[in-house]
Amino acid sequence: FARLGAESLIVDDELEPAQQRYLEDALQARVVDRTQLILDIFAQHAVSAEGKLQVELAQLEYNLPRMRGMWQHLERLGGGVGTRGPGESQLESDRRTARRRITLLRRRLKELEKQRATRRRERKRNETPTVALAGYTNVGKSTLLNALTGAEVSVEDQLFHTLDPTTRGFDFEGRRYLLTDTVGFIRRLPHHLVEGFASTLEETLVADVVLHVVDASASDDEQDRQRDAVGDVLHEIGAGDLPVVIVLNKIDRVDPLGRRRLSNRFPDAPHVSALTGEGLEQLQAQLARRF
Repeated sequence: FARLGAESLIVDDELEPAQQRYLEDALQARVVDRTQLILDIFAQHAVSAEGKLQVELAQLEYNLPRMRGMWQHLERLGGGVGTRGPGESQLESDRRTARRRITLLRRRLKELEKQRATRRRERKRNETPTVALAGYTNVGKSTLLNALTGAEVSVEDQLFHTLDPTTRGFDFEGRRYLLTDTVGFIRRLPHHLVEGFASTLEETLVADVVLHVVDASASDDEQDRQRDAVGDVLHEIGAGDLPVVIVLNKIDRVDPLGRRRLSNRFPDAPHVSALTGEGLEQLQAQLARRF
């Protein structure tokens, strides 16, 4: 490992704290598991106060059982049987601080949740139809939100670029519709991350319909894998019973033969390109018919 000049080992799975410690001791390098890597990417993309709180909470909960840190060398400096060394005391102090912070973050997130619930009640009173965008990470949900609503939500070719729920409106034939973009889904999204980001994902729960955005340019197998991953997360957050409309985005990258095959695979799915604007009006008309 040292010969390769590698500084870190990234493992595409979840590791137990003991496994992670053992690997780090054996390799004398930083070991990052799947959850930690996802959290690192989340941390880079958190913009709103709520997003930052959610990332910090998830990181603290992840790190709590893994704490050992700088005090390792002091752990056995006890004065005899049953006494505690200064290292152990420091570790306990660090853990206490982390637990207090977790309690505080949960309280703050609860307050923000109440504020969002108030805004949702206001929307319900106005009887504005609400549509949630769901889909695998990087299928173009944010670009589609911008194209349909004229918003200017940041768009990057990156995993989990959208972390905070963004709601924008558009008018079609004299009626107002609200469209919400949420964090992109992936295969094997760690369970406690689903819990940690429940308040972000709950915007999907209160929608009248879910637009499941699928990358039209991906292979059949990849499309199936992505759809299964999205279905799993929707089911896990309790949104499995909501009506779902599949939308094939990035159709500008597909040739006429490929489009015919997609029409056979997904007979009722509108073909759109958020980039060129193709099919957007038909999608809006289809949503209007649903309501």
